[in-house]
Amino acid sequence: MQHLPLVLADLVAISVLVLAVYHPRHRRKDLAVAFFGVNVGVMAVAVVLSGTTVGAGLGLGLFGVLSIIRLRSTELSQREVAYYFVALALGLVSGLGATSVAVTAALLVGLVAVLAIVDAPGFLGRDRERLVVLDAAYTDDVALADAVERLLGVRPHTLDVVRLDLVNDSTTVTVRFREPRGGRAVAGDAALPVAVTA
Repeated sequence: MQHLPLVLADLVAISVLVLAVYHPRHRRKDLAVAFFGVNVGVMAVAVVLSGTTVGAGLGLGLFGVLSIIRLRSTELSQREVAYYFVALALGLVSGLGATSVAVTAALLVGLVAVLAIVDAPGFLGRDRERLVVLDAAYTDDVALADAVERLLGVRPHTLDVVRLDLVNDSTTVTVRFREPRGGRAVAGDAALPVAVTA
């Protein structure tokens, strides 16, 4: 019974994180289910470990191994990895209950609030990333940057060449840039790769 307030606090926190923050913004049902499952599973095991002589380090090591397996099983964006680990942290913080209920509740609120703020559409909202396929093989960085600027209408901040094909005369490059205020929008969603040709 001593863990009941923390269990309830965890369930409220993960519900807010998934149902009020993540799912309305990203609409991935599979990950919403995964975040709930990871959170509740970690919390349940942490509650059991906190009441036994098994060291918390063993439990944390087990969760680390499981999370590595989970993250390697499918491709996740860095944003989704952040949600995944916050869901994991919520379960650990509430399940271990090493601090007072008030401190634990503050930590849960803080974790959810930080992710809600930094993943808000307006936060760094003009920063963009595109995967661009050019129909020319660019071996010169300056020429590549000029070609991307002509194509997208903005000067790239960084260019990471993914593939340079000298046989088929093409260059695949990840472009990161800041969209100018009031400038023309570049086609495509910021989170999705867009293949275009010069």
